[in-house]
Amino acid sequence: MPEILVLYYSRGGSVARLARHIARGVEEVPGMQARLRSVPPVAAVTQQAAPPVPEDGAPYVQAADLVECVGLALGSPTRFGNMAAPVKHFLDGLGTEWASGTLAGKPAAAFTSTATQHGGQESTLLTMHVPLLHHGCVIVGIPYTEPLLTSTRSGGTPYGASHVAGTQDDPQPTDEEAALARALGRRLADIAARLAR
Repeated sequence: MPEILVLYYSRGGSVARLARHIARGVEEVPGMQARLRSVPPVAAVTQQAAPPVPEDGAPYVQAADLVECVGLALGSPTRFGNMAAPVKHFLDGLGTEWASGTLAGKPAAAFTSTATQHGGQESTLLTMHVPLLHHGCVIVGIPYTEPLLTSTRSGGTPYGASHVAGTQDDPQPTDEEAALARALGRRLADIAARLAR
């Protein structure tokens, strides 16, 4: 069965929860399946190698995941209006995949979480779009045909799914944020299925 790779880095749990909602949306499209994977953390100084499998959450991404997927949803928390360092580090290591066109022609979407409403959600999503465009991906967003996009008072943008965690770092998306994340998953899977025909 064709799979959409839902790939993310999450520290507080918000991005991981959005990933699961996107995966649910993917699997609402007949014949499509989601593959949840995470990006390992990075540190300025490596004291000990990270375990090959994280203690909890989705397994770490492997090169085969990128080859085998028919679409990609990429998620990161916001760091000063940009993607988090582990996601950037992962993307920077994809020279072989870029040269071989592993992701070329595949639809891709982005998702994020911030502590505040104006914490850089849209700029973070756009920073993730740029390397995906260099890989030849077809960028998928959330169109305004989704009514919640115009009524949400928290996360959700045309550039991708998002969540406002607040100053208490609440990882639970609002009903609107969850619905928009599922909508993005459905749209990504639907476009992947159309491109595969």
